[in-house]
Amino acid sequence: MNKNLKILLIISGGIAAYKSLELIRILKKNNIKVQVILTKGGEKFVTALSVASLSEEKVYQDLFSLKDESEMGHIRLSRENDLILVAPASANIMAHTAAGIAYDLATTVLLASNKPIYFAPSMNVEMWNNPITQKNIKTLKENNYNFIGPESGSLACGEHGNGRMSEPEKILKYIMETNKKKINLNILVTAGPTYEAIDPVRYLGNKSSGKQGIEIAKAFQNLGANVSLVLGPSKENVPSNINTINIQSAKDMFEAIKKIKNIDIAVCAAAVSDWKIDSPSKNKIKKSDTDKPKINLSLNPDILYYLSTNKKNRPKLVIGFAAETEDLIKNAQEKLNKKNCDWILANDVSKNPEIFGGDNNSISLITKSNIEEWNTITKKEVAEKLASKVIESIEKN
Repeated sequence: MNKNLKILLIISGGIAAYKSLELIRILKKNNIKVQVILTKGGEKFVTALSVASLSEEKVYQDLFSLKDESEMGHIRLSRENDLILVAPASANIMAHTAAGIAYDLATTVLLASNKPIYFAPSMNVEMWNNPITQKNIKTLKENNYNFIGPESGSLACGEHGNGRMSEPEKILKYIMETNKKKINLNILVTAGPTYEAIDPVRYLGNKSSGKQGIEIAKAFQNLGANVSLVLGPSKENVPSNINTINIQSAKDMFEAIKKIKNIDIAVCAAAVSDWKIDSPSKNKIKKSDTDKPKINLSLNPDILYYLSTNKKNRPKLVIGFAAETEDLIKNAQEKLNKKNCDWILANDVSKNPEIFGGDNNSISLITKSNIEEWNTITKKEVAEKLASKVIESIEKN
């Protein structure tokens, strides 16, 4: 356990606020310092006195407290803690955070924070399932907010379904797992497609959305690594705290990567076009009923091979991806050997065409000595699992 971990707990309105008292007790038992913001809604369910007694710290409630704000309390509370935990997290506080609205001390601290933020939701099942709530959750996740739960079961209102706040022990476990010792590594992640110009309006490209690579970049960033994300054309949101280099073509990506120094780990998740157009037209190619346009192709730089065979500055671990439509394992193993990389993450896109642009992935992790099958899981889970295995491998060596 990290005995120096300091948590700012925000207790918002909800019947599950009573669990927050037990949560404080468990956190303190594990040598974690806990400061608490009690919202007006939360105060309807637990008292400031009970919270203060358990936390052995002052309880903060009022944004416009003269003493607190003379010390810029809403900034200080964020800066002096390692993370912020909102438990229970009501639909209301998540909606305000997603919209960037700061109307009380809790929402102001959340908006002003530069630390990891965790939500442990608690609400009625229909509130949880409401499309507006789900939209807010999607926005928060895209901006690197963390979610613990909710769980499914009997709710205080008498209904049944998702909406129960996770138990304090589970919240503690999740926080400790995601706040292990920070890693001092320089990580290169490539993501998204590349577009190879045919003329000013047309291009040669593919269906990659960039989601998997972005999730990998986020997973390493959450572990404290120094991440450089080289991203092809993508509509996906990238958290502002990730160093992102936007590119268009494979040549652009290659040139960007050559400028990055001291790469410890390279994860090449981008779907880089193998070919480029020899001589893109400077003007739009007009349709003709008689003539077919002639397009000559040539090979693009092989970025994965370049990283794997760079004798002067080869990363400690080079990981590639292989999207195949047949003979998945055979083709992935051949790519592993041909490219001289260390690991290949392979998936069969013919069996699951929704991998491109979808939220889930099914992976076969292939090394020179082993094949490990990962069942269909979310791309975020793939990223977290990969990051964990990378750290494990580095520590062994």
